[in-house]
Amino acid sequence: MVFLYLPILLLPVFSFNNAAATRFPLAGFTTKWYASLWGNREMLDAALNSLIVGVCVSLLSTGLAICAARAVTRYRFRGRRAATGLIMAPLFLPEIIVAVSLLMIILQIGLELSLATVILGQTVFCLPYSMSVLTAGFDGFDRSLEEASLDLGETAFGTFRRVTLPVVAPAVLSSLLVSFTISLDEFLLAFFLSGTEPTLPVYIWGQLRFAAKLPGVLALGSIMLLLSILLLVAAELLRRRAERQVSSGGTLHA
Repeated sequence: MVFLYLPILLLPVFSFNNAAATRFPLAGFTTKWYASLWGNREMLDAALNSLIVGVCVSLLSTGLAICAARAVTRYRFRGRRAATGLIMAPLFLPEIIVAVSLLMIILQIGLELSLATVILGQTVFCLPYSMSVLTAGFDGFDRSLEEASLDLGETAFGTFRRVTLPVVAPAVLSSLLVSFTISLDEFLLAFFLSGTEPTLPVYIWGQLRFAAKLPGVLALGSIMLLLSILLLVAAELLRRRAERQVSSGGTLHA
């Protein structure tokens, strides 16, 4: 654990170093590398691209995962395990294989590489994570609540919107945060599919070729590290809240 995470912990330390070299002792304390980020137009454009991609990917993957998780937890149908395995397949395949395969398909059908192709590729990659979170949320759902709503005259869609969705809302929010975080940090798919519209990780990779730009990259990386930690903590808190609600609901029902 120390071997893996100590270099990450050193990232914010060197981002405040008053020198381009990443070595001890530090040359002094400065925040100029953070201040310089706000005037970097290319970085801001890449950050905006990452934000657009992250929001779209989180909405698409969560929406698809809601349908899939509800189907596999509520119904028993032929091919259910095969469908679940197909959805979860990107978790077990090397990411570079997924990226190259998607690139070949996109080029074969004549699509131009853009943020839209990045969104499609990352949705495929993030769907298993959303599926895992939402399956746990739907597993403990009490179906008698839906039956009571239908008996009272509510439509199937109205029951889902007014009964089912509020109960699994913490899992939905957790899925949105997890998929957004994964999309924000994802590099390989964005590298192969972004074309001339780089996301933030692709922009950082391009800057690493220039030693003089390393301090700015360290500052940007520290900001992304903090944001990722905050999003993952929020997602975990929402997941635990959902588990407590399901547990308490089951106890009251019993």
